[in-house]
Amino acid sequence: MTATGTPYAGAGARPSSARCSLSHAPTESPYVAEVHRRVRGRGLLRRGPAYTHMAAVLRRKIDEGTLPVAIGDMATTAVPGESTLVYLVYNTITNLLTQDEQVECFRNAARHLTPGGRFVIELGVPPLRFLPPGQVSVPFDVSERHLGFDTFDLVEQILVSHHFTRDGDDGRYRRNNSLHRYAWPAELDLMARIAGLELERRVADWDGAPFTQDSAKHISVWRKPA
Repeated sequence: MTATGTPYAGAGARPSSARCSLSHAPTESPYVAEVHRRVRGRGLLRRGPAYTHMAAVLRRKIDEGTLPVAIGDMATTAVPGESTLVYLVYNTITNLLTQDEQVECFRNAARHLTPGGRFVIELGVPPLRFLPPGQVSVPFDVSERHLGFDTFDLVEQILVSHHFTRDGDDGRYRRNNSLHRYAWPAELDLMARIAGLELERRVADWDGAPFTQDSAKHISVWRKPA
């Protein structure tokens, strides 16, 4: 997930709808099947040129009446209606680069939820224990055509994902990077409490495996009290 825009988990103006961000969750998973069931026929909301293009491509496949699309910021944008589900997957919340913005995202999600509604986040666990003493970078992919590594600012909780991708067979590489603010599960739980949400469940993947100290990511569900 790059930081070209800040996708917002939402759109669609109907009560009991689902507001969603980009879904990279496996659709064959029973856990995420319910998410997709609720989202079908609802809406998406985005911000930034990349998402404007994505919305245009989507519109060629699905009409506005079937799947409404709005462009906005997940921390501040309000759209009509309430939802039973809001979700942000594939590290989307890390595109908000301050703690205050991430807190506002939780508050915004809570404002759009019906009582009893749920806010779902998929997020990687910061791999800081893999940092060698005195180092600030961790590789996450070293392959024939791609080199990827993250560098960390441990004070501001900022990581930069660096990508070097081989273009063709002439030895040239294309470079790009993206900026993110990482957050720990306990920090997200506090953000949820500030927003009036309660932790309902935390698992390690979309199949519902237990979340442990060795888990590389988590899917967390917070519920708005009825």
